[in-house]
Amino acid sequence: MDLSWQLWALGAALFAAATAVLSKLGLQGIDPNLATLLRTLVVAVVLLAVLLLSGQLQLQPLQLLPRRSLLALALAGLATGLSWLCYVQALQLGPVAGVASLDKLSVLLVAVLGAVFLGESLSPAGWIGVLLMGAGAALVAWP
Repeated sequence: MDLSWQLWALGAALFAAATAVLSKLGLQGIDPNLATLLRTLVVAVVLLAVLLLSGQLQLQPLQLLPRRSLLALALAGLATGLSWLCYVQALQLGPVAGVASLDKLSVLLVAVLGAVFLGESLSPAGWIGVLLMGAGAALVAWP
């Protein structure tokens, strides 16, 4: 069984946890929207460096790219920006564990949206796990 996607997902979780704690520290004395802009600039520079160093930066004319993909990516970028703005505002106001827990309700929402819009499904045990994650997030956020 190839576990590469699970390892990458665990890496994402590790870095997301570090992001939450470092963002909370970084918000001290800085407007949350400015903090989000600074984080976003760092992300853009790092991704550009990765693409350049790996030789993967191959620009194509936008006209040749699938319009549906471009629209989906533009909307995903918008959703990411709005998510980050909400996240840093919440971090400035609340405890990092509670904020991060409620943010992870996205797991429950992704499972539902994946089923509705992408036709993906989980096993009954998978749905129970998703519901337990949602209940856990609520228990952490509202003790």
